[in-house]
Amino acid sequence: MNDNNKKKKPSQNDNRKRNITGIVTLVIWALILTIFGNYVLSRTETTGSVEIYFSELITMVESDQVEEVMLESGKYTVTLTEEGEAAWLEEYYAEQGYTSVPEGAEMPTLYTTPLSYTDFLLLLQEHGVAYYSPYQQSSVLSEILISYVLPMAIMLLVMVLFYRFAMSGRMGGGGIGNVGKSNAKVYVEKSTGVTFRDVAGQDEAKESLEEIIDFLHNPGKYTAIGARLPKGALLVGAPGTGKTLLAKAVAGEANVPFFSISGSDFVEMFVGVGASRVRDLFKEAAKMAPCIIFIDEIDTIGKSRDGGRLGGNDEREQTLNQLLAELDGFDPTKGVIVLGATNRPEVLDKALLRPGRFDRRITVDRPNLAGRLATLQVHTRKIRLADDVDLNKIAQATAGAVGADLANLVNEAALRAVRMGRQAVNQNDLLVSFEVVIAGTEKKGTVLTEKEKRLIAYHEVGHALVAARQKGTEPVSKITIVPHTQGALGYTMQLPEEEKFLMDKDELRSEIRTLLGGRSAEETVFHTATTGASNDIERATDLARKMITMYGMGDKYGIMGLATVQSQYLDQSYGLTCAQATAAEVDSEIYELLEQCHKEARQILEENRELLDKIAAYLLEKETITGQEMMAIIEGRDPALVDNFGATPEDGANRILADNSNTALPSVGTDGIEKPARKISIVSEPPQAPEQDKPEDGDSPSGSDEN
Repeated sequence: MNDNNKKKKPSQNDNRKRNITGIVTLVIWALILTIFGNYVLSRTETTGSVEIYFSELITMVESDQVEEVMLESGKYTVTLTEEGEAAWLEEYYAEQGYTSVPEGAEMPTLYTTPLSYTDFLLLLQEHGVAYYSPYQQSSVLSEILISYVLPMAIMLLVMVLFYRFAMSGRMGGGGIGNVGKSNAKVYVEKSTGVTFRDVAGQDEAKESLEEIIDFLHNPGKYTAIGARLPKGALLVGAPGTGKTLLAKAVAGEANVPFFSISGSDFVEMFVGVGASRVRDLFKEAAKMAPCIIFIDEIDTIGKSRDGGRLGGNDEREQTLNQLLAELDGFDPTKGVIVLGATNRPEVLDKALLRPGRFDRRITVDRPNLAGRLATLQVHTRKIRLADDVDLNKIAQATAGAVGADLANLVNEAALRAVRMGRQAVNQNDLLVSFEVVIAGTEKKGTVLTEKEKRLIAYHEVGHALVAARQKGTEPVSKITIVPHTQGALGYTMQLPEEEKFLMDKDELRSEIRTLLGGRSAEETVFHTATTGASNDIERATDLARKMITMYGMGDKYGIMGLATVQSQYLDQSYGLTCAQATAAEVDSEIYELLEQCHKEARQILEENRELLDKIAAYLLEKETITGQEMMAIIEGRDPALVDNFGATPEDGANRILADNSNTALPSVGTDGIEKPARKISIVSEPPQAPEQDKPEDGDSPSGSDEN
């Protein structure tokens, strides 16, 4: 066998030479620092002192200006009398160019180098000058020890300790002050208090994670046919869908140590700390294997590396490189699995996503109807519910909600039940709480004029009536002109009757017409436009742009893709991938689509003007109505007899509470919807019935309605 390619191990002599070289280097540095320190100290001691000639000292003694002289072997220190100090300062500053002594000038310490002048002491005695020499008990050797050896030893000790701390940090330890030590929380068995029983609506994600847990518990049945343990799984989904909750459930079900840490815990100001923490985390995990490591918000350290970037965050990049190295270095027989969670998978580095590091990508999506029902059942498990509660209808009414929204909805419903003085949550509480989650609470202090209320009423009924007179649109659930805290002076809520995962071109155009129905109603009835349609215009324009640039529904460019989604799980923003000239033509096509839908929406309202007036009058009277009430008016039925997702009137409950309490209660109508601001208004002119409104020339009522 040829041993030339083998790596040679360092011998003991090499290690000894390396250690001696390191010690000599430390000693030399300590000596240099000590000499430099003594030099600085000596310079500091001479600050504020002035050296004079020995002959000048003789002259001042003969002039009786000297009070005291301290005699040392290398220096005579002189103390002058008051007259001598004044004379010396005046002469000193005159030489510096001053006409007089500056105010506040202090007398420096005068010293001179002694010369062989045998009659100097006789001269001092003759003029009555006190002189003495300080007593020095220490020898020259002790001075050398104090001035050089002791500081050098202290510096050497500090440098050795610093070197050892630094080396321990490089080897994966905590480093100085445990800065590089991992901050991961360790959960053992079911200490998280969450299991898969507490997770609903994510059956596919649970199935994948349950298989990983079973692999940890029973590796034999998988390895028997040659399967290997997955190294990692990446949880991807929108905020609030339950990624962290799933990880906690894994900790509760696994019965193995579970390390939980956030991606931001790795990155610090000091370069190398994050990489040290990664090493420490995987070192501790290897000791407790089999185990699971969960890194939340992994995009913090896993962002794609850009080779052309100037500067950059070296700390984050080193942390990512160390994480990649640790994932590659796993021993598949130890049973260490990494779970990562992110809602920005598009920014992750490609090397992090490849198989062998994260073998599985588990999508945690928004729950469907059955998932929302199961999620509501989980969150209401500890909530006292009234007999009229129908969670199926609540699940139907909350299309598009994620698990966090449903949890907040249930909690808000429980709080509302307490405010209303009930012992259980009823259907009204759940429905009103859903509106609180999506639109905020009602603003009880907002005061609207009659003109503004009529404008808002027609605006909202315009949305609802255009939606009701089209095919393929979602049915209207609620119309209100009561202001809410999220900036809406009123809104129209549409809720789907069934789950839909695709929309065709006609349905999208119907949605645009519905969004533009509010502005169309303002133009049809009042011949004006208000700022209340700003959000409608923004949403309609965004939808029209997506139809032409992403969905291939344009007339000119057809199926040509002109934009790409940049953030799928956050704001779903997109960017154009076409030339500027093409973008300008796309804008023209968007304008034509919006104008056509606008004309069609206005035509629908003009053809149904009588219904528009009737529904608006009913809305002005009640301020909040349901979609079923609106459909009853359209079909000529009594709107008081309709069903609102199982909600029941609350008049009796409010009367009982009002009789037993002096506290003012929020008014609740027969539809079960709170109306705290229904009696607040400012009358700027006598209100007219909507049926009698006729557009007149020059009649342009002003008002704003943020919807």
